[in-house]
Amino acid sequence: MQPAMLDAAILEKLISAAVAAPSIHNTQPWRYRLNPDTVTLEVRAAPERALRYTDPMGRALSVSAGAAVFNLRVAVAHFGWDPVVQLLPYRSQPDLLATVRLAAAPADRTGRHDGHDDLYDVIWRRHSSRSPYSARRLPARVLCDLTEAARANGATLWLADPQETAWLLRLTAEAERRVSGDPRRLAESRTWIRDTGPYGIPPDALGPRDATGRLPMRDYLGPQPDGRWGDDRPAAPFEPHPTIAVLTTAQDRRTDWLRAGQALEHVLLLATSHAVRASLLHQALEWSDLRWSLSDDHPAPGHVQMLIRLGYGPVGPATPRNGAAEALDRHR
Repeated sequence: MQPAMLDAAILEKLISAAVAAPSIHNTQPWRYRLNPDTVTLEVRAAPERALRYTDPMGRALSVSAGAAVFNLRVAVAHFGWDPVVQLLPYRSQPDLLATVRLAAAPADRTGRHDGHDDLYDVIWRRHSSRSPYSARRLPARVLCDLTEAARANGATLWLADPQETAWLLRLTAEAERRVSGDPRRLAESRTWIRDTGPYGIPPDALGPRDATGRLPMRDYLGPQPDGRWGDDRPAAPFEPHPTIAVLTTAQDRRTDWLRAGQALEHVLLLATSHAVRASLLHQALEWSDLRWSLSDDHPAPGHVQMLIRLGYGPVGPATPRNGAAEALDRHR
């Protein structure tokens, strides 16, 4: 397939794939433009959906956008092009996070698409699952595949041992405790719990609370002014020995955040293809001192970009997404 054959129907599928990527609080903090002269898709930040208090530096926004870039790569390859990615291509346009040019695929790669083609149908099956997982452990071959997926995107993925897992969960619990006492962050979090609309997280997608208090899943609602907890989700026992994978990058620049997002989405899509569920423990990364503790004290060098809980369990409800037409900015 040549770039000149791009039509409205395929463009809609490309943007729909990008929009299906995970994002913090399902804010979907991106918009897309097509440059028809170069047949290039631009991935731009949507600052009106940024999290001012939770993500003041825009790191989580960049990780989210990186996940969308990976989905674009998969979709572009699926339709026969070679996705040529540039991260932060113009210093004069800080909102332009990445470009993906639809180039003619080399003859020796026709039909292979960098191994991503098999993941195209998985894009719409990937959902965060915030439910309890079973005690079944992930096979070594699956963990190896996930590790290689991260490495292929310029990141490192390693599995925390039981002692490290307990420490990671303690830091996550401390982050949760801090949010409950921070009115601005708590109000911002509550804003994104929504029954209707294309953004945010529906209440039924939050999953239960851990009855044992061992696994600090994110509580978006927090305590009410009268001391009651706004979270009326049912409690359920979670797995006693959770599998936590740590995603790191060697450096901690905006380009590294975007690479981390691509690595994250590659890992999540591959996990989904193996029927492995995932949820993200991002809370400790939202406090600078806790994040530095994560990066300074873990056994592998690098900067922690995400904690990923992996296991076997329910698929989990899907969160809504904006339509491709709304996400595509047609003004240049």
